[in-house]
Amino acid sequence: MGLSRLAALHGVATSYSPSPDVTVSVPDDTVIAVLAALGVDAGTPADVRKCLAAAESRSRLLPPTVVVWAGEPLPSALAGLPPGSTVTVEPEPSEAPGHPAGRPPAPLSMRARAAAPAPGAPAGSPAADAPGTAPGEPAETAEGAVPPRGDEAVDAPATGVPALGAAGAPAATSAPTAPAPPAWWIPPPHGVHRIHVRTPDNRRATATLVAAPPRVPQPPERTHGFLVQLYSLLSARSWGMGDLGDLADLATWAGRSFGSGFVQVNPLHAAVPGKPTDPSPYRPSSRRFPDPVHLHVESIPEYGHVRDRATLDDLRQDAAALSEAVLNKGALIDRDAVWELKRQALELVVRVPLTPGRRADYCDFLAEQGQALEDHALWCALAEVHGPDWHTWPEALRDPRSPGTARARSELLDRVDFHCRLAWLTATQLAAAQRAAEDAGMGVGIVHDLAVGVHPTGADTWSQQEAFAHGMSVGAPPDAFNARGQDWGLPPWRPDVLAATGYAAYRGLLRGLLAHAGALRIDHVMGLFRLWWVPEGRPPTDGTYVAYDAEAMLAVLVLEAHRARTAVVGEDLGTVAPGVREALARRGVLGTSVLWFERDWEGDGRPLAPEKWRRDCLATATTHDLPSTAARLTGDHVTLRHRLGLLTRSLEEELTEDATGTAEWLALLARLRMLPEGDGDEEAAVRAVHRFLRRTPARMTGVWLPDTVGDRRPQNLPGTWDQYPNWRLPIADPEGHPVTLEEITASPRLHALMEVLGPRKPHTAPPGERRP
Repeated sequence: MGLSRLAALHGVATSYSPSPDVTVSVPDDTVIAVLAALGVDAGTPADVRKCLAAAESRSRLLPPTVVVWAGEPLPSALAGLPPGSTVTVEPEPSEAPGHPAGRPPAPLSMRARAAAPAPGAPAGSPAADAPGTAPGEPAETAEGAVPPRGDEAVDAPATGVPALGAAGAPAATSAPTAPAPPAWWIPPPHGVHRIHVRTPDNRRATATLVAAPPRVPQPPERTHGFLVQLYSLLSARSWGMGDLGDLADLATWAGRSFGSGFVQVNPLHAAVPGKPTDPSPYRPSSRRFPDPVHLHVESIPEYGHVRDRATLDDLRQDAAALSEAVLNKGALIDRDAVWELKRQALELVVRVPLTPGRRADYCDFLAEQGQALEDHALWCALAEVHGPDWHTWPEALRDPRSPGTARARSELLDRVDFHCRLAWLTATQLAAAQRAAEDAGMGVGIVHDLAVGVHPTGADTWSQQEAFAHGMSVGAPPDAFNARGQDWGLPPWRPDVLAATGYAAYRGLLRGLLAHAGALRIDHVMGLFRLWWVPEGRPPTDGTYVAYDAEAMLAVLVLEAHRARTAVVGEDLGTVAPGVREALARRGVLGTSVLWFERDWEGDGRPLAPEKWRRDCLATATTHDLPSTAARLTGDHVTLRHRLGLLTRSLEEELTEDATGTAEWLALLARLRMLPEGDGDEEAAVRAVHRFLRRTPARMTGVWLPDTVGDRRPQNLPGTWDQYPNWRLPIADPEGHPVTLEEITASPRLHALMEVLGPRKPHTAPPGERRP
């Protein structure tokens, strides 16, 4: 009982429910290991008693981070302050993003007053606050958890993370009890401020105050666009993989030709260099900074002024050979080979002096990014000397703030500047891609992707060591689709450190990603609420859920999206705890709906009619982790998994079940008269699927770009490593022959598919291409 109570105080679940009628207990060893990663020693019963007594005796006037939503009731931490308490809000400095430069804003001072009584209850009575409590104090539920006020997450006494409900789900929420903040409250401007409280009995507290608008900006109604893994999109000018020049070109073409509203790409985060480099864009070195491997080198202004043209010409010939091998000789995309050529070219480019205007822009970028960029660039420089795993570096260099690291920074100053320059160049091309999308009329533009976490040996875990739970990995519990669970090899953020630091690392991450985005997709958006932690050396089945302060995580997200004027799409597929989708929807975060999974699960289990789909979502036929539509329709994805030994049943059983599910969808499409060509026409069936998606009320409709040319190969096949070339395949035609961006845009199959989504925009060909 003591261990369970201690775990609950720190947001650690001691049980979970893989299905509504099943509850699984978490092994005590797992709970003890997770608590240890949170800095809580629960190794013996005596340790548990000691930590529990300390946690329960600790009294906080305010949690480390407090959230207020514009126009909504105050959180219990503020609404429950003793009457007469002095509250002072110190607004963030004016140089913060979205604020004009000038003198510091004046503090806001106010005095708390008693809350108005509930209808029918006398002022000051227990009913005016919560049944059975003293005025202004929160009620307690079973296990001592504090219930939420409105739909806010609850701060646990020890850590500031929300209490978990049954089986590790977020605590249930109720409707707000008041329509607006109390009269004494002076709403601060949107931002991240400091709040100071002094009670009449002279207790004092200071915390971070996140003042957020109620919702993120929304995308235009009924917009459509393309989903693509950028590396897979080679053009005639690519250096062996798709780049930011190709992205800008795709956005310009899609917006101007079809009125598309967006292009969604894979995470472009900086990768951990290696031989070979991990090709997965979802295990980056840093989520804060982009990878310069995506640069289109020739578009850099200094490229044209490089004096050593012969070396550049040789590098371009080698790059052309890389592309030729991928496009026509069956080679896989070789990220390391691409980077080696680009690195050599960039070494020459950065020797060209910047013009005064360019230099001023670069200096501004350095000032804006500050310490975070310096740390990232220094990690890159040190990795060149000592390898990409900082755990194996000389001991003095494992601490980013040590004197030894400071000396190394001075010694490697040129290399640090090189990597800072690359980050700036990549940011400028990201901005150019978004401008190209907007200039083409896109209502959203580029949708960037935020990975769940980072590689354990990369720049983020080195520079932010205190923020990560070392010895833990994020994954997923066992479920009906994966009885062994999943371990993704990504160390999680510590929720207590995030709260104590005012979510600074999270805010900086979002600010960097949103700077040049039209919208942001968040992979596994349920991670804003809870994550499945797996102790190192143990199977995923021995993990448990750890809760995050979802109210704070959402408030920071909404605030930064508001400042950047970007929409947010959450990938909410798989196991989703009750209340999560509703909480996201309330804050304007769109969901993700994949056709094959949209069934009437509460009824007969058949395909869900289009009018019953949710409105606030991105609707699509597939994703990077799922079969292409052609493979789904033909059953090719089942035979592929059979060849790789991934099936748990016989091939015949799997094919039969898959064909039955597909037939149900095709029957619905036929009943809705979306498949006039009848059965047996693969291209017509793909068009019918997208015709169906367009019939739903979904705000955004995404077309997987490989679907437009009949590609049958998935970009990633979960459950495989060396057995399948994940993240290394170019877009290909139905026969598996790679196709370039130029060939894709000219594809009759693509144009026939896009007609389903809307009429083609009027187009005038250049004079040299017009027919007489």
